[in-house]
Amino acid sequence: MKRRTFLLASAAILLLPVPAIADTGIRATLYKNPQCSCCEGYADYLRQNGFQVDVKPTNDLAEISRKAGVPEELEGCHTMFIGDYVIDGHVPVSIVRKLLAERPAIAGITLPGMPMGSPGMVGAKTEKFVVYALTKDGKAPTVYATE
Repeated sequence: MKRRTFLLASAAILLLPVPAIADTGIRATLYKNPQCSCCEGYADYLRQNGFQVDVKPTNDLAEISRKAGVPEELEGCHTMFIGDYVIDGHVPVSIVRKLLAERPAIAGITLPGMPMGSPGMVGAKTEKFVVYALTKDGKAPTVYATE
């Protein structure tokens, strides 16, 4: 009888869901300038944090950002899409996860420029990162998070 209980318990364990970290991860498509290496660093950072990232080099990055609703003055180094959201620039993974958990009714988020010490960039962090929310209705972006 003990052998039967052991076998049933073992079979039940195999049927339990696998933790999310062992899953294939959150899928992301990252568009970058073909010559930019820091974008590859950002993609590696995301992969280390459980994301599945497909990197697509393009010479049309500004157009991709514009069509996604990212104002020129708030563009980051690369443009990424996760589901219906655009994520522009070197946004820390904690803020990306916040966006995906909260699911706000916005087009996406952006960390403008290439701040020192941001994920994928070299150097030490020298300033607070200000990530902006991009609206779907054309209204001015607002601060979404800081880190």
